[in-house]
Amino acid sequence: MLTINMFSSADKVKGQGVGSVYLDLVKMLEENFPDTLEISINKMKKTQITHYHTVDLPFYFSTFFKKSRGRKIGYVHFVPETLEGSLDLPWIAKVVFYRYLVDFYKRMDHLVVVNPSFIPILMELGIKEEKITYIPNFVSKKMFYEYKDEKKASVKKAKGFKESDFIVFGAGQIQDRKGVDDFVELAKENPHMQFIWAGGFSFGKMSSGYEKYKEIYENPPENMTFTGIISREELVDYYNICDTFLLPSHNELFPMCILEAFNCGAVVMLRDLPLYQSIIDGDFLPAKDMQDMHKMLNDMTKNPELFDSYKKKSRKAAQKYSEENLSKIWYDFYLEQAAVEHRHFSVQSDD
Repeated sequence: MLTINMFSSADKVKGQGVGSVYLDLVKMLEENFPDTLEISINKMKKTQITHYHTVDLPFYFSTFFKKSRGRKIGYVHFVPETLEGSLDLPWIAKVVFYRYLVDFYKRMDHLVVVNPSFIPILMELGIKEEKITYIPNFVSKKMFYEYKDEKKASVKKAKGFKESDFIVFGAGQIQDRKGVDDFVELAKENPHMQFIWAGGFSFGKMSSGYEKYKEIYENPPENMTFTGIISREELVDYYNICDTFLLPSHNELFPMCILEAFNCGAVVMLRDLPLYQSIIDGDFLPAKDMQDMHKMLNDMTKNPELFDSYKKKSRKAAQKYSEENLSKIWYDFYLEQAAVEHRHFSVQSDD
């Protein structure tokens, strides 16, 4: 049996995708490979593979105990440049943290990135390409799935919306890089639609643009609702009752909310960022800017064929990033890494 220890504090902060990725991966491994994988969480015991999900300082210190950690796998959910627009830190704190982050990644034996666009960035930081593997995120169909029409109608009514309401839904932490400003402006420009944003200030006053967004959060346009940080069960309701899932982010990683929306059969509209082209190109409505988003939202209210075609694209994309597909990829990856560590250890023993 292969032993894997997960180091993570991702589930301590509500409303962030890293926590969802971590919890879903552990659950998937435990359910699909109970007889071949032994998973432990935050244990300082000897193991064949240690998978680092977050970059906590105690986890960094643990990397110096090579024989106990086995093969060290780092999960790259962000790089220095993607943190811009997420957190407001004093410049000196930012410099220190960015250096620490890069050093943490360099202490890993292998890195897993959630987006292939991270690979050249990591290479520029001095990490060899052969030490990096791209494995996309996935979403469980048991948690995120498309409701029947009758349930969609009843949930929509229970949430206080009329059957005829055209609902635009967005999700994520409220911060600069998420494009919340454009989402709010779109609500103002389209009073005939209903806009909902799920998410809050996961990092409190450290969230980028906190004071500005706190004012907007407390005084939104009449046709806009901020739900705050909500449970994943409630998120499923909103994905199902929305007519369009819109994420206007200026900078992204590989947001779980996009895959969640695909799984629930929602039409997905995104700002047309280069990073999406290598992972979900053709699966979503690409918008250059807010004006483009405004036009396409209104086009969909008049063009049911366009609407239906992108619902079909979402359902097809959901199959590509399903738990079934990704479980084998992860299992094979862990076996491969364990074999590399065994060969490395054998060579050292012979020496």
